[in-house]
Amino acid sequence: MEELTTIQSKIYEIRGQRVMLDRDLAELYGVTTGNLNKAVKRNIERFPERFMFQLTEQEFLIFQNGTSSWGGTRKRPYAFTEQGVSMLSAVLRSPTAIQISIRIMDAFVAMRNYIMTTSTITAELSEIRAKLALLERADEDNAEAVNDLSEDMRRELDNIYEAIAALSVKVPEARKKPRPIGFRKSE
Repeated sequence: MEELTTIQSKIYEIRGQRVMLDRDLAELYGVTTGNLNKAVKRNIERFPERFMFQLTEQEFLIFQNGTSSWGGTRKRPYAFTEQGVSMLSAVLRSPTAIQISIRIMDAFVAMRNYIMTTSTITAELSEIRAKLALLERADEDNAEAVNDLSEDMRRELDNIYEAIAALSVKVPEARKKPRPIGFRKSE
């Protein structure tokens, strides 16, 4: 597992592709970078640009670390895609090269599976977030409707209370003329 992690740490993303640099591959295969590149150049027809490409100056500056006795790396490194690494096992025929190629392929596959799993989880999380946003919006709409309903109910209750109050207030009746006290003769 540790070896797999070590190999994965040497896989970079350049130009939208996962690649390994010639110096890292040479180290893993136990050969010099020069010998690795010579073997590739002897079999260049096996390495189209989609399998291997040379870094630009800007890309090279990003990955330049370490110096040689000549004062640093003088040549821009080559980057090998997964297919290019696979093709290296055919060019470098030693048993060590074959075993290392298998481990490198395992590292690429593990990384691809991890990325696919992460992408799936990210998509599922996005879907859950969208549903949660819809639920929150629905809750806001429901709360707003309840507030509107409560306001309407308050108005109706106020009208009912006013009607009850109007019924309970006694309106004074117009007073009739009081009858005179005593006997009165009709005319």
